[in-house]
Amino acid sequence: MEKLIKIYRKHKEGIDYLFWGGITFLLSMVLFWAFTSDIVGIGWNEVFANNIDWVICVIFAFVVNKFFVFHSKAGNINGFFTEFAQFVTARIFTLLLEDGIIWLLCSVAGWQTGLLLIAAKFIGQFVVIVTNYILSKLWIFKDRTSKQVPPEQKEEK
Repeated sequence: MEKLIKIYRKHKEGIDYLFWGGITFLLSMVLFWAFTSDIVGIGWNEVFANNIDWVICVIFAFVVNKFFVFHSKAGNINGFFTEFAQFVTARIFTLLLEDGIIWLLCSVAGWQTGLLLIAAKFIGQFVVIVTNYILSKLWIFKDRTSKQVPPEQKEEK
């Protein structure tokens, strides 16, 4: 058990991102299925359904990434809105990637029913998850509070 705890502590951020990303992924897949399904009675177009599920999932993902994954400490309201704006901007980029994948597979390749429709969403989500992590880590939730100390000043202390 100690070994697992040590591994978790060493890779906490990545493991937390995978956990919350998995929850967001499941939420997105269920919403997409519900919005496109004739069984539920909605039956929306695939790309439209993807965009509506995106809005819901982006709000959820921002909250969990900010507080539970990257533990961002944006010190004021401006910092909060800067992170949110960057988060949404990055997510718009990956939404366009996913919409393109879904459109290509559903409208061009004809994957419009059953498991093929869900497979198109799954493939799109895989690309999105990897890209979102990179953008979140390197751009959105980077540590803005610590100042970079030049190496020569570190040695003097």
